[in-house]
Formats: sequence, structure tokens, C-alpha cells
Amino acid sequence: MKLEVRRLSLRLEQFALEINTDLHNARTGIFGPSGSGKTSLLEVIAGLRRPETVRISLDDQLFDDTVRGYSLPVRLRKIGYVPQDDSLFPHLSVRQNLLYGTDGKSKRDTFSFDHVSSFLQITSLLGRDVRSLSRGENQRIVIARALLSAPRLLLLDEPLTALDAGLKKSILQQLRLLHHEFGIPMLYVTHDPAEAIEICQEVLILECGRLISRGNPLELLS
Repeated sequence: MKLEVRRLSLRLEQFALEINTDLHNARTGIFGPSGSGKTSLLEVIAGLRRPETVRISLDDQLFDDTVRGYSLPVRLRKIGYVPQDDSLFPHLSVRQNLLYGTDGKSKRDTFSFDHVSSFLQITSLLGRDVRSLSRGENQRIVIARALLSAPRLLLLDEPLTALDAGLKKSILQQLRLLHHEFGIPMLYVTHDPAEAIEICQEVLILECGRLISRGNPLELLS
């Protein structure tokens, strides 16, 4: 993977998010305290927020270039996004939530409904009402829905918030294997050093919208 985020400038309430960097690792952490700009960075990459200036490209595809007035539509970026908030539809079953917006027939066997369901261990949940799910089960469904879109890049915004230690450990193990299983890179936002050390090959540390350090998470966050 080569993700270029150049000349990013986005005015936020307390400061401006200003990033100019390249990312190459398959499991990259975005670390920092609440309000440091982590979520805003993911939203810009996903095309959900329009900054004042930016140029973003993933491998050979241009996403944004404000100099040229170009922005690739969100649906064409092929990005799987797992937001902080509960994004499941309460009136639909688990299966219906997973199939929402897709026919469930990925052109790539890697992202087939059966493979994703088996990998995330959610096959037994498919007929359930989403309102009956535990927090851990809910997060597995949200991650599965993102994978079923057959993304080129997966963005995870603090997906383990409010989970107990046992559930965190279980889902972290799955996320660590995810790149090997599906062959897609991920950006993983967290403010928990232990999560970043467990799952990420590299971590970028944000503070007040600025990239202040990057490197091996064990060396930076221990």
C-alpha cells in the first residue's frame, strides 16, 4: 500500500488539522487523545469531509486534489469504514444489515458472504434482531458489513471502545489476522496504547491536528 495524504488543511473548532505524509504499512495506527483530529483524518480519506486543501491518492488512484478541483465520489473509493457510533439499522435483522446496499455476491471469493461470516464468527447471529446483540457482537457485524463491500482500504475508528478486556482480546486477534486473510491494509484509530501495540506495525501520533511523531508502537507507546 501507498497512501499519500498531502497538503491536508482542515479547519476544526479548536485548531486546524494539517497533515503531509505517506503511509506504507498494512496495519497503521492513528494514535492520540480525544479531539486530536484522528476521526477527522479518516473522514477526509473516506471522502466524508471536504478540507480547504488536500491531495490524496491510494496506490495508482487519485482520491482528491483541491488544486485541480477533483474529488472522487465516496462510493467509488472502495473504502470500508467502521465508525465510532452504532451504524446498524435497528429495524433490520443481522443478515439484512450485512446485505444492505449489496447483493451479497462479491466478484472476489475472498469477500464472499460465507467467508466473511465464518472469519468473524457471526454465522450463528445472522437471523438475530440487531437490538438483541451484545456490544462485541455488534462490532463484529459492523466490521463484516465493511468487508462485504470488498474494500481496498479499511478504516476503523476506535472499534473496541466500551468493550471489556476479554472481548477486546478476541476481536483484536481477528483484526490482527485480517490483512493476511483478506489482503487489505487498514488504518486503525485508537487512544489506547495497548491496542496500538497489539495490532499496528507503525503508529502515527497526532496532537492538536499535527503529526508529532511516528514509528514502532512498542517503542513509542510502552
